[in-house]
Amino acid sequence: MTDSQPTPSSTPDRPTNQPTDAITTPPIPVVLAGGNPEPPPSYVKLAMRNMVKKGGKSLFHFALTTVGLLALLVGLAYFTH
Repeated sequence: MTDSQPTPSSTPDRPTNQPTDAITTPPIPVVLAGGNPEPPPSYVKLAMRNMVKKGGKSLFHFALTTVGLLALLVGLAYFTH
C-alpha cells in the first residue's frame, strides 16, 4: 500500500464536502442601475418623498381625515351619552 492518498485518520478536522472559503467570503453588495451599491429606499422614505412632492394634496387629506375622525368621536360621544 502506498502513502500517496491520505488515510481518514490523517485528514484535518473540517469536513471535506464543504468548501473552505464559504464562511470567509463577504456578501456581494447589490449594484443598482446607476452603479450605486445602496439598498432600495424604505417605504417610509418613499412616502415622505411623495408627501413633499405633493404637499398641498397631502395636507388637505390629512386635514380631512382629522376633521372626519373628530366628527366620528364627537358623534359617538353624543349618541352614547
